[in-house]
Amino acid sequence: VQLQASGGGLVQAGGSLRLSCAASGRASNDYGMAWFRQAPGKEREFVAAIRWSNGAIYYAQSVKGRFTSSKDNAKNTMYLQMNSLKPEDTAVYYCAARYGWSVVYYYASSWHYWGQGTLVTVSS
Repeated sequence: VQLQASGGGLVQAGGSLRLSCAASGRASNDYGMAWFRQAPGKEREFVAAIRWSNGAIYYAQSVKGRFTSSKDNAKNTMYLQMNSLKPEDTAVYYCAARYGWSVVYYYASSWHYWGQGTLVTVSS
Protein backbone atom coordinates (compact mmCIF):
# COMPACT_ATOMS: atom_id res chain seq x y z
CA VAL A 1 0.00 0.00 0.00
CA GLN A 2 1.31 3.42 -0.93
CA LEU A 3 0.02 6.55 0.77
CA GLN A 4 0.30 10.10 -0.51
CA ALA A 5 -0.62 12.90 1.88
CA SER A 6 -1.22 16.49 0.82
CA GLY A 7 -2.89 19.72 1.91
CA GLY A 8 -0.64 21.05 4.63
CA GLY A 9 0.37 24.68 4.87
CA LEU A 10 0.51 27.82 6.96
CA VAL A 11 -2.70 29.15 8.48
CA GLN A 12 -3.60 31.61 11.19
CA ALA A 13 -5.17 30.49 14.44
CA GLY A 14 -8.88 29.98 13.96
CA GLY A 15 -8.44 29.08 10.33
CA SER A 16 -9.06 25.85 8.44
CA LEU A 17 -7.17 23.35 6.31
CA ARG A 18 -8.13 20.10 4.62
CA LEU A 19 -5.66 17.26 4.35
CA SER A 20 -5.97 14.41 1.88
CA CYS A 21 -4.42 10.96 1.86
CA ALA A 22 -4.69 8.91 -1.30
CA ALA A 23 -4.05 5.18 -1.04
CA SER A 24 -2.99 2.89 -3.85
CA GLY A 25 -2.31 -0.82 -4.00
CA ARG A 26 -5.00 -1.75 -1.48
CA ALA A 27 -6.06 -5.39 -1.83
CA SER A 28 -8.92 -5.73 0.67
CA ASN A 29 -11.90 -3.82 2.00
CA ASP A 30 -11.08 -4.95 5.54
CA TYR A 31 -8.92 -1.96 5.99
CA GLY A 32 -8.31 1.11 8.10
CA MET A 33 -6.73 4.50 7.63
CA ALA A 34 -5.63 7.02 10.20
CA TRP A 35 -4.07 10.40 10.80
CA PHE A 36 -1.28 10.91 13.29
CA ARG A 37 0.75 14.01 13.97
CA GLN A 38 4.15 14.75 15.39
CA ALA A 39 5.25 18.11 16.75
CA PRO A 40 8.96 18.95 17.18
CA GLY A 41 10.40 17.15 20.18
CA LYS A 42 7.22 15.18 20.81
CA GLU A 43 6.03 11.66 20.14
CA ARG A 44 3.72 10.85 17.27
CA GLU A 45 0.13 11.09 18.44
CA PHE A 46 -3.16 9.79 17.19
CA VAL A 47 -5.59 12.24 15.55
CA ALA A 48 -8.34 10.27 13.78
CA ALA A 49 -9.02 6.89 12.20
CA ILE A 50 -11.58 5.38 9.84
CA ARG A 51 -12.54 1.73 9.66
CA TRP A 52 -13.20 1.32 5.96
CA SER A 53 -15.58 -1.67 6.12
CA ASN A 54 -18.25 -0.03 8.31
CA GLY A 55 -17.30 3.65 8.13
CA ALA A 56 -16.71 3.99 11.87
CA ILE A 57 -14.63 7.07 12.70
CA TYR A 58 -12.61 7.68 15.84
CA TYR A 59 -11.06 10.91 17.10
CA ALA A 60 -8.54 11.99 19.68
CA GLN A 61 -10.14 14.03 22.44
CA SER A 62 -7.92 16.99 21.60
CA VAL A 63 -9.46 17.39 18.13
CA LYS A 64 -13.02 16.21 18.72
CA GLY A 65 -15.49 18.86 17.59
CA ARG A 66 -12.89 20.69 15.50
CA PHE A 67 -11.61 18.06 13.08
CA THR A 68 -13.72 15.86 10.82
CA SER A 69 -12.43 12.84 8.97
CA SER A 70 -14.15 11.36 5.94
CA LYS A 71 -13.48 8.99 3.07
CA ASP A 72 -14.15 8.65 -0.61
CA ASN A 73 -14.41 4.97 -1.49
CA ALA A 74 -14.16 5.53 -5.23
CA LYS A 75 -10.93 7.49 -4.85
CA ASN A 76 -9.48 5.40 -1.99
CA THR A 77 -8.88 8.69 -0.26
CA MET A 78 -9.25 9.85 3.34
CA TYR A 79 -9.68 13.46 4.29
CA LEU A 80 -9.14 15.47 7.44
CA GLN A 81 -11.03 18.73 7.64
CA MET A 82 -9.41 20.83 10.34
CA ASN A 83 -11.34 23.82 11.65
CA SER A 84 -10.70 26.25 14.49
CA LEU A 85 -7.01 25.50 14.28
CA LYS A 86 -4.80 26.33 17.24
CA PRO A 87 -1.02 26.92 17.44
CA GLU A 88 -0.75 23.62 19.32
CA ASP A 89 -2.05 21.82 16.23
CA THR A 90 1.24 22.67 14.52
CA ALA A 91 2.89 19.39 13.51
CA VAL A 92 3.78 17.13 10.65
CA TYR A 93 0.64 15.16 9.87
CA TYR A 94 1.04 11.59 8.70
CA CYS A 95 -1.50 9.26 7.21
CA ALA A 96 -1.32 5.56 8.00
CA ALA A 97 -3.05 2.39 6.89
CA ARG A 98 -3.42 -1.23 7.87
CA TYR A 99 -5.31 -4.34 6.84
CA GLY A 100 -7.83 -5.52 9.37
CA TRP A 101 -8.53 -3.48 12.47
CA SER A 102 -6.84 -3.09 15.83
CA VAL A 103 -8.64 -2.21 19.04
CA VAL A 104 -5.56 -0.20 19.95
CA TYR A 105 -5.82 1.88 16.77
CA TYR A 106 -4.55 4.93 18.69
CA TYR A 107 -1.04 3.46 18.91
CA ALA A 108 1.23 4.32 16.02
CA SER A 109 2.71 0.82 16.24
CA SER A 110 -0.72 -0.61 15.24
CA TRP A 111 -0.36 0.79 11.72
CA HIS A 112 1.62 -0.91 8.99
CA TYR A 113 1.89 1.62 6.18
CA TRP A 114 2.82 5.30 6.41
CA GLY A 115 2.74 8.28 4.08
CA GLN A 116 5.48 10.87 3.86
CA GLY A 117 3.84 13.51 6.08
CA THR A 118 2.60 17.01 5.40
CA LEU A 119 3.47 20.03 7.55
CA VAL A 120 0.72 22.08 9.17
CA THR A 121 1.79 25.34 10.79
CA VAL A 122 -0.70 27.41 12.77
CA SER A 123 0.44 30.92 13.64
CA SER A 124 -0.90 32.81 16.63
